[in-house]
Amino acid sequence: MEIINLEGTEDTPKILLDKGNGIFEISGRSLPEDSAEFYQPILDWINAYGEDPNPETSFVFKLEYFNTASSKLILDVLSALEEIDNVTINWYFHEDDEDMEEAGEEFSELVEIPFEFNTY
Repeated sequence: MEIINLEGTEDTPKILLDKGNGIFEISGRSLPEDSAEFYQPILDWINAYGEDPNPETSFVFKLEYFNTASSKLILDVLSALEEIDNVTINWYFHEDDEDMEEAGEEFSELVEIPFEFNTY
């Protein structure tokens, strides 16, 4: 499977999806101009990965900020992951960032995937 490795910018998160090394991470700031277009390759990759996933998948979200449009696409990513067995979400947030902690808690209530909450 091809690796997706996108460097983060002011407006787009860093994305690393690497099945071979078991690294699945979205981090940084997510406010792309066209969220649906930005996240479509990630959703396509996750759907392809779901055809032959690793025995366990630990997916890391370490977002500093995301806009409303991105929150819908993040939920789409989580919904796609929900279809894969043995997925755990590691939701990281800065220890002072109650908004990002609450966002993770809200997402965890919307999907049937175990979440682990971590501060940094």
